[in-house]
Amino acid sequence: MQTEATLAQADVSELDLVRRCQAGDTEAFDELVTRYRTRVFGMIYNMVHSEQDAWDLAQDSFLKAWKSIKRFRGRSSFYTWIYRIVMNVTIDWLRKKHVKGAGAEFDDAIQLRQVDPASKTVPKAEALPYETMERGEIRTRIDQAIAQLSPEQRAVILMKEIEGMQYHEIAEALGCSIGTVMSRLFYARKKLQNLLKDVYENI
Repeated sequence: MQTEATLAQADVSELDLVRRCQAGDTEAFDELVTRYRTRVFGMIYNMVHSEQDAWDLAQDSFLKAWKSIKRFRGRSSFYTWIYRIVMNVTIDWLRKKHVKGAGAEFDDAIQLRQVDPASKTVPKAEALPYETMERGEIRTRIDQAIAQLSPEQRAVILMKEIEGMQYHEIAEALGCSIGTVMSRLFYARKKLQNLLKDVYENI
């Protein structure tokens, strides 16, 4: 049962909590962590596929956020701001782990018009058949395929397909252009469709 104090805390706006954090209020930051830790952990886990590593990276991300909170200017939501920190921490960690697929980055090599979401040259947006999966081995295959993407491609495919974020939100969270997001997404989907060709043919 929620107490009056709990209900009052839930009504506190995100911006008010951030302002209190910037004044050194650790309890306000604890509230922000409580609000977002599940989503942050889930996103990191989908990137690294290790519960312990995901919790460690989430903790590192929140620590960096606390140390940087005074630089938050409110130009975006707090969640978008911390998402950028989370992605930077996770991608850096993956690079150090020498993840397969890292290296070839095309980014802006394709013009924006060439990777328009409506274009027939772009793999369908419903590229990841999570909703139709009934067998554990299919999920395993998809996870293994995602693991072969570069860290940057893995980030955009998860943010778009799993989190349901819009292109401009992903660009803001990753600190890159919308064209870069769309380019990475194009190559990520293309690679996944090649790796999972037999899966798509049987669902």
